[in-house]
Amino acid sequence: MTSPSIETSAAIDTSPSITDTRGRPATRAGWFRLAAERIAVVAAAIAVWELAARTVIDPFWISSPSLVGVRLWQLAVSGDLLWHAQATVWQALLGSALGLVCGVAIGALLARYSRVAAAVDPILMGLYSLPRIALAPLFIIWFGIGLLSKVMMVFSFVVFIFLLNTMQGLRAVDPDLVDLMRSMRATPAFIARRVQLPSILPWLVTAARISVGLALIGSVLGELLGANRGLGWYVEHASGRLDTTGVFAGLVALMVIAVALNTLVDLAERWLVPARP
Repeated sequence: MTSPSIETSAAIDTSPSITDTRGRPATRAGWFRLAAERIAVVAAAIAVWELAARTVIDPFWISSPSLVGVRLWQLAVSGDLLWHAQATVWQALLGSALGLVCGVAIGALLARYSRVAAAVDPILMGLYSLPRIALAPLFIIWFGIGLLSKVMMVFSFVVFIFLLNTMQGLRAVDPDLVDLMRSMRATPAFIARRVQLPSILPWLVTAARISVGLALIGSVLGELLGANRGLGWYVEHASGRLDTTGVFAGLVALMVIAVALNTLVDLAERWLVPARP
């Protein structure tokens, strides 16, 4: 006679899972349900904002979703929205790409030479903790007010994220597996490609996800300090004219861009880091 505990365990084991190993919906119905829940949350937030602007708070202070929507439509039709968004996104992407390359390279070297890493650790942590706004005057002096200063501002935000994640990812590689590969006369390039790179990919994806918001912050900060285009410049320009609707329109556009970039990172994660059973 089969015990109830075994029957219960079997029922649990054979039941279909609604989430994958990353906690995301594993079925199409689950994805539709999640999308509906997200839409409902956004719609509720917009409704509360609109209601507050119409009944409680003067729209001068918080504008309203309807006014922001009209402003975004006007900017889109005139082409100004694309013109400003292109500048902000391009600066963020260039700075992130440079931060990825330099961060991974330096992180790999420091993971390889642990004594050097221990020696420079206080300097790295000091630079990482330094408020980036304090570097802005130097960037203006060194790189001017053109594209390069914005790219370097973004770079200063994201490079340490990639560097630290690369170091931790490489240190998490099983040393016994590396020794085994070496005993089989595997070349360093083969070990890097087959063992170390797959190990750090999840760390790099995590770094990219964190860097999306930081890259946009760096790009906008650079535009606030000196620019003639970009969503950061538009927000500052609208603020100077006490145009609350313009400020919120720029912020909403930045939020949409951040969501889109995070979605691209999520798709890259699905392709580069397959879910493990």
